[in-house]
Amino acid sequence: MSLSGGEDTSTGLLVADCFGPTFQGEGPSVGQQALFVRLSRCNLRCPGCDTPETWDWSRFDPREVSTRHSVEDLAAWVMARSPRLVVVTGGEPLLQQAKVIDLVQLLSGRRVEVETNGTVVPLPELVKSVAAFNVSPKLGAFAAPGDRRIVPEAMSAFASCGKARFKFVVQAASQLDEIASLVKEFSLSDVWIMPEGTGSETVLGRMRELADGVLGRGWNLTPRLHTLLWEDERGR
Repeated sequence: MSLSGGEDTSTGLLVADCFGPTFQGEGPSVGQQALFVRLSRCNLRCPGCDTPETWDWSRFDPREVSTRHSVEDLAAWVMARSPRLVVVTGGEPLLQQAKVIDLVQLLSGRRVEVETNGTVVPLPELVKSVAAFNVSPKLGAFAAPGDRRIVPEAMSAFASCGKARFKFVVQAASQLDEIASLVKEFSLSDVWIMPEGTGSETVLGRMRELADGVLGRGWNLTPRLHTLLWEDERGR
């Protein structure tokens, strides 16, 4: 199924893009073959966002960069391809989580991970259905002024659900103290640090800067594998 256009149904999901097979580029599943279902719309307005086409209508026309697809058609697209790992990302997928639940329940035999900014409390049915949440709370330097980037009830829900890994995008080692405060406040486990960057030289340089501090805190360090391989090429 081509996802450049699509069925217009009020019962479907708003989709920005579907792509793969490729590699998961970030976090605990890095390097695994994966399919990506990128949903449209977000509740944050981060200036450095790498997918502004999912929310920034000052630069993009939502009618041109998003289409609505039934969960059945999306499931058929996934099931016609071989990778076992399916990543539902955004935007912010939990803005459409009732339909995400419907989609996940059609993907029998696939491992579904949901990438989220951690500001929306997950429904119990979604927690039950997915294999993992890749939660990426936004640090102060990354978020837009006025955005509610940390929602305590949502952070606590993810921390206690048993399926969340916490991935923080970092520009400099000085930001690790801010992460440590969040780790302590919400008793976060399975913490991953990822350098911000859209070019391989930037990513590698920041990984080297961060490595010792991340090790010293007992956390994990993830690259942006897709950036190391293909720089800023879309759909990879």
